Amino acid sequence: MRASFSDSELIRSYRDGDDRAFEILLSRHQDRVFSKLFFIVRNTDIANDLFQDTFIKVVGLLKSGKYIEEGKFRPWILRIAHNIAIDHFRRNKKMPLVRSREDFDIFSILDTGESHIEDKLVKDQIHEDVRKLIDHLPLEQQEVLRMRIFQDLSFKEIAESTDVSINTALGRMRYAVINLKKLVVENGIQLTPY
Repeated sequence: MRASFSDSELIRSYRDGDDRAFEILLSRHQDRVFSKLFFIVRNTDIANDLFQDTFIKVVGLLKSGKYIEEGKFRPWILRIAHNIAIDHFRRNKKMPLVRSREDFDIFSILDTGESHIEDKLVKDQIHEDVRKLIDHLPLEQQEVLRMRIFQDLSFKEIAESTDVSINTALGRMRYAVINLKKLVVENGIQLTPY
């Protein structure tokens, strides 16, 4: 019977002490939440850990009364999952390897041919400076830039993962590139070692 309840009804039941109501909510949304996390981190073990963190946070927020029911439980829980995944990257400061892209590769001009140790050190410093600048972009732009450049996701995958249209994902990427170029100039970063 409860399986036919809406998310709102299940949340009310859970708040009233019915733990089974939360189990139904979990089973109803777990595939979508896990898929979102996996799209972001591209690692099953990490996605599983973040999935658990997501639902621990959801339980805490539901029990504390911080969730205001507006019939938008799924977008709310997906936003929590998304934020937890982004926090994971911030905490670990792990960036997947940079891969060249036809449409944008800010690091492509760093190729100096035969590298000496000094060149490598300068190149590494430039990469680090640019990565730090990315943190100064608006969160939506950071996210799209990292997913596209560092995780090699298509704009379709980015759109699905962030619950926006492909045009919105493309627009965020465009503004991220524009803003990143401005930050490079404003911070006096030279993108070539010489």
